[in-house]
Amino acid sequence: MVRDFYNWHFRLIVIFIFSFQFVSAQQNLQLSGKVVDDAGKELAGATVSIKGTNMQVSTDESGNYVLQGINAGAMIVQASYVGHASSEQSINLTASQNLNFTLSSNAAEIGEVVVIGYGAVERKHVTGAVSNVQSKDFQKGAITSPDQLIQGKVSGVSITSNGGAPGAGSTIRVRGGASLSASNNPLIVVDGNPLSGENVSGAANPLSLINPNDIESMTILKDANATAIYGSRASNGVILITTKKGKMGRPKLNLSTVNSLSTIANQVDVLTADQVRSYVNEYGTATQKGLVGSANTDWQDLIYHNAFTTDNNISLSGGVKNMPYRVSIGYLEQAGILKTDMLRRGTAGVNISPRFFDNHLKLDINFKGTLTNQEFANTGAIGSAIVFDPTQTVYDPNSPYGGFFEWQEGAVPNSLSPRNPVSLLENYGNRAAAGRSIGNAQLDYSFHFLPELHANINVGYDIASGKGATSIPDFAASNFANKGFFQRYRGRQNNTFIEGYLNYVKDIESINSNINVTAGYGYYDNKETNYNFNSYNAHGDIITTPVHVDNVPQNRLLSYYGRLIYSFADRYILSGTIRADGSSKFNPDGRWGIFPSAAFTWRIKGENFLKDNNSVSDLKLRLSYGETGNKDGITNYGYIPVYYYSTNEAQYQIGDQFYHVYSPIAYDKTLRWESTATTNIGLDYGFWGGRIYGAIDAYHKKTKDLLATTEISVGTNYSNQLLTNVGNMENRGIEGSINIQAVKSENFNWDLGFNMTVNESKVTNLTLNDNPGYQLAAGWITGGTGNVIQYHTVGLAPFQYYVYKQVYDQQGNPLEGVYEDLNGDGAVTPADRYYYQKPAPDYFMGFTTSINYKRLTLNTVLRASFGNYVYDNISSNFGVARNILNPSGFINNATTDIYNTNFNNNQYSSDYYINNASFLRMDNLGLVYNVGNLDKEGTVTMMINANVQNVFTISKYKGIDPELFNGIDYTLYPRPRVYSLGLNFGF
Repeated sequence: MVRDFYNWHFRLIVIFIFSFQFVSAQQNLQLSGKVVDDAGKELAGATVSIKGTNMQVSTDESGNYVLQGINAGAMIVQASYVGHASSEQSINLTASQNLNFTLSSNAAEIGEVVVIGYGAVERKHVTGAVSNVQSKDFQKGAITSPDQLIQGKVSGVSITSNGGAPGAGSTIRVRGGASLSASNNPLIVVDGNPLSGENVSGAANPLSLINPNDIESMTILKDANATAIYGSRASNGVILITTKKGKMGRPKLNLSTVNSLSTIANQVDVLTADQVRSYVNEYGTATQKGLVGSANTDWQDLIYHNAFTTDNNISLSGGVKNMPYRVSIGYLEQAGILKTDMLRRGTAGVNISPRFFDNHLKLDINFKGTLTNQEFANTGAIGSAIVFDPTQTVYDPNSPYGGFFEWQEGAVPNSLSPRNPVSLLENYGNRAAAGRSIGNAQLDYSFHFLPELHANINVGYDIASGKGATSIPDFAASNFANKGFFQRYRGRQNNTFIEGYLNYVKDIESINSNINVTAGYGYYDNKETNYNFNSYNAHGDIITTPVHVDNVPQNRLLSYYGRLIYSFADRYILSGTIRADGSSKFNPDGRWGIFPSAAFTWRIKGENFLKDNNSVSDLKLRLSYGETGNKDGITNYGYIPVYYYSTNEAQYQIGDQFYHVYSPIAYDKTLRWESTATTNIGLDYGFWGGRIYGAIDAYHKKTKDLLATTEISVGTNYSNQLLTNVGNMENRGIEGSINIQAVKSENFNWDLGFNMTVNESKVTNLTLNDNPGYQLAAGWITGGTGNVIQYHTVGLAPFQYYVYKQVYDQQGNPLEGVYEDLNGDGAVTPADRYYYQKPAPDYFMGFTTSINYKRLTLNTVLRASFGNYVYDNISSNFGVARNILNPSGFINNATTDIYNTNFNNNQYSSDYYINNASFLRMDNLGLVYNVGNLDKEGTVTMMINANVQNVFTISKYKGIDPELFNGIDYTLYPRPRVYSLGLNFGF
């Protein structure tokens, strides 16, 4: 009996153990395989998932994937990749097996979900002008700011670097500017978090506080139908940045390093020391000849050097149960080619996306944090190196200025002479620390009783803080009179928001329709704190004291918005949006702005006469109209009376006492929104299975109620000038893109892309009353006093150059001070100045190509700009005899343009200095080698890439760089030529 009992229990234990092992085995099955395109090329970054579950994984650089921990049974496995049609396979999994996928290329991107404002839609249902750039298509090399990733990649988008300083930003324009006085920058949204766009104390560029390595894609919304959902912040376009997220599957570790060497690509052409000596000996007085030295100093060589940059990133991604995650850290150390310039940046990012209640509740938590330490070089050394006398030595053993040679006037530095460029760098300190944190939590709930209805709540912040100090020693000639200089600076930003919306998507099969309805609310609070500090000399004596210790400007925005997308027969799509914005920047009586849009899209490819046409893979016509607003770039309190407290240096004397006084500032209580109305017609096309695809758009933008500073009658306000809604402006243009898969095979592939934009801007009104001759000063130059070279005027493009027409001799040489009498009154007066050219190009282009042979890929990016003109302020200021033979008791250098003009005195307003700056630039040339798997299991991969940036520039312009957004060339921080070598490891 006992034996039977134990035998029975023994049998049960054995059965249980084997059953447990069997069940465990059934729950630990594995799927593995490879994803390739229809030419047999491996697709890195493709997604393989099991439908109806959270299990998914991305392919590695060789297109391989592994899905682990799968339960046995029937399932549908799907593979997808951007630009390719998804593929599904139904299997009954009883044991681990291999499953491969071949995805057909589909440049029309059927099934691709495109991020738009407050949601996403399939590419085929997009009704606005929207462009998307994925990470695989980004610019490569030493990339320190997100804006650099898409330079030259998108039609209608102009990105101009602000110079070559570490972390330097860019000027971004989407379809030209829509304002004269307010902001022309696009709204940038990171993972649903709208950034303020304000500068951060201690940071050269607020966007450089975002790590480009964390970015998965960038979507640009260009027309009003795409942007109107953002209302008052969208007149200048919207850029949606989506960062990299984790995916379900085994943990993946990625390590990357890019190490770069920056070199000076070009220098300003100036006279050599021997040429200066020869010039002074030929034309100078005896006193001036006695000032010439015997040295041969190349000042530009002394302030520039080769600079090293290292950018290192590590990320870990994967999924735990129902929670995909990605964690990343990065460290950048970038030295500038201008000596003493340095940027150090540490970044961290966390993305987690838990799912609950059978995926009915989705939570996306995004966090990005950045800390920077920056040493800003004294950029005044750039101009000084151009003009300082090359016949002098760097050092003077008898100098009281730290041993540096300086021009003197008695026992003190000559107040009119330039300063020693090396001294400006070495006797200057400007060190800053800045931090920025961007984060949001977005909750999306699909109602159990009505799964087509989603409730979405998004709460987030954008907080930044920066501080630093500028110091100059007491012996430095630049601040010799004050015995040095020291001052701190500090600022903070605290921007928070909450958004909530409902979204209902429903297929109505009975009428072959689909509706997508969104309605929402938003609240945005933007607050700055700017601190003011005493300035001191190097001995601690106070030089100036601020009246207020801080300034705390703040504004708020309240919004209601809605959108309806109706699709019939998957061919005819109607879209409408509306947004109401109320801003604290405006009078309560005119605080609210209404911004609507409407669009119609016809998917011609879906019609019976094209449905079965294999030559045409996509054809879609888009029509849209919409209105957007602009409130950025103006003060927070311009509509109410404001009085400012006078500075300590501007007190009013009553008797023996000095008193601070309050002074009023001109204001306009009717200040209201700028409003831009945009009409767009577009055509998306694709041929031969997507081997050729692209888009063409034509647009017309009309901005009314432009905020501009205009003259008003004396006595009607507290000034004779007032910032008010007075102007109108128009932009019209055509943009197009074409992408071609020229060759497509298993071992050899060749892709090409080209985009082109033609844009014309015109000011149509600038005054409250009819005044055809009115001009608004827009661009000032260096040299003389109050010299304005650019104006806004009715009937012409903004920032027109306003100059005299130069007269030349028979040999083609300009005659000094001789200009044409354009109005024929017998005398050359200011009335003879005329409007001539502009800095904005007539059209610009981008070209990309990628040639792949087996594991080797060669790629390049070129950009071209035509019809843009530059005012050569370096030559107009320095390229004259008076500059070399300065009557104030010192010798200077000059640009070589002096040999072309032989001008004795400056001719600042001559059109001679307006130069055609059209150019062709190779931005990037790269070579990538995919080493592939480093181990037998395929868990370790490696890629090697080499890049050259700023490879060459072809232009008639003889200055240092033809690409200048404002069109005035004066002491630009040179853009370096950068050589990079990078390694990427995947585990």
